[in-house]
Amino acid sequence: MKKYVLSGKESLGIEFGSTRIKAVLIDENCTPVAFGGFNWENSLKDGIWTYPLSLVWEGLQSAYEELNNDVFEKTGEYITNLSSIGFSAMMHGYLPFDKDGNQLAEFRTWRNTITAQAAGELTRLFSFNIPQRWSIAHLYQAILNGEEHVNDISFLTTLAGYVHWKLSGEKVLGIGEASGMFPINCSKKNYNSDMLDKFSSLEKVKECKWNIREILPKVLSAGENAGYLTEEGAKLLDKSGKLRAGVPMCPPEGDAGTGMVATNSITERTGNVSAGTSIFSMVVLEKPLKKVYEEIDIVTTPTGSDVAMVHCNNCCTDLDYWVNIFAEFAKQTGSDMPKYKIYDLLYEAALGGDSDCGGLVNINYFSGEPVSHTEDGRPMFLRSQNSTFNLANFFRAQIYSTMSTLKIGMKFLEDEGVEIDRLMGHGGLFKTPVVGQKIMAGAMNAPVSVMETASEGGAWGMAVLAKYSTENEKTLEDYLNDKVFADCKSTTINPDPEDVKGFEKYMETYVAALEAEKAAYQNI
Repeated sequence: MKKYVLSGKESLGIEFGSTRIKAVLIDENCTPVAFGGFNWENSLKDGIWTYPLSLVWEGLQSAYEELNNDVFEKTGEYITNLSSIGFSAMMHGYLPFDKDGNQLAEFRTWRNTITAQAAGELTRLFSFNIPQRWSIAHLYQAILNGEEHVNDISFLTTLAGYVHWKLSGEKVLGIGEASGMFPINCSKKNYNSDMLDKFSSLEKVKECKWNIREILPKVLSAGENAGYLTEEGAKLLDKSGKLRAGVPMCPPEGDAGTGMVATNSITERTGNVSAGTSIFSMVVLEKPLKKVYEEIDIVTTPTGSDVAMVHCNNCCTDLDYWVNIFAEFAKQTGSDMPKYKIYDLLYEAALGGDSDCGGLVNINYFSGEPVSHTEDGRPMFLRSQNSTFNLANFFRAQIYSTMSTLKIGMKFLEDEGVEIDRLMGHGGLFKTPVVGQKIMAGAMNAPVSVMETASEGGAWGMAVLAKYSTENEKTLEDYLNDKVFADCKSTTINPDPEDVKGFEKYMETYVAALEAEKAAYQNI
């Protein structure tokens, strides 16, 4: 590896996930060679899920420093130059700035469900689904609320766009990330002009001092140059001052786009499921959907093709809390079992449970879920008097709950006749071999594959996009097939009919239990 460090031929990808900032360095063959990370967590501040921007920079510098130390331990050298850099982050949200670059409002993340009025009005106006977490929904809701900062907006972006801007000076976004701000015209690889006009014609919007076209980031596709690391940006990234400025930067993307790249799922009839703090599926469409569904987002691949996205705010958070309880109990007994083994033990126990969880049901909502039309969240575990309450069924219900809301949304794609040749799984849910993959196959009633690179995740996918921006003679599809995944191994598990039947039965109880969930957040 030392020659790569000295020649500066590595590419760096950094992704701001919901609970961890991950940094991955890859060599000329897109093989990961060094890693870094930083744990962080959002907080509920005045009713808004947010992160302070100061923590963005603390986390970025810490993740890069840890990666740089990893490089030093392996080579005796620190990074001084790179061939390319790319940043990605959790999609959507709201980050407005004034003409002097001052932040105007708390960062409102994808997790917020506070824009129902705006999202509903814009969906009807555009005849196109506008989810609550999209930037344009947050902007219009702020306008409807009469928030004072709105007239001072000069630039509106996402977390990935913000970090890229501060390091390069460029106000741009990759097209996949941009599609979570405002609808995209895939043929023109830009924001939908007709919808921009409709938005501008709204009476409340006319009162604003800005034009929507002037405050959104410029849209770029994968492979395009998105600027260069500035002197100031190099110091922000590497506080040791060793990294040189001038490194080419690729368009910043969202975690959905990097997930598609990391699983080689950017061609038609391919799909992937990312399962971590949130869970979402991405299916690349052959043709537009016949109807508008508020449960399904239409976004794009990093190259600008239409993708049907089912995004659910809640996945593994509640499950992780339960694992912590078991870990605490293990410690009380004098056990020194590491947490990853406790995860494996509980996951494997779930395979021995009844296919319908024996009548147990878990609602894993820490926040609202637009897909299931719930406005807030209260984690809840329910069982009837005659249910089979044991460890296997309990933890199987925990895993089922991580994908139940996704199932509600995916049913609409089934009804549309959307065909999927391959569904790739990645994220924390699939770390324990077989278990998450097998249960997901039964839940989705489709084969689920996991690549040996799945654990590298979105940061690796972002590093690949960064590398591609300097080697873009081929299409991204061909680049991934011919270079990145040519020798990649994967395992595929087909749905077990008993799992399919059991999950369907579980879903009947789950959907019925949502009424109890709504009563809980309305009263507790």
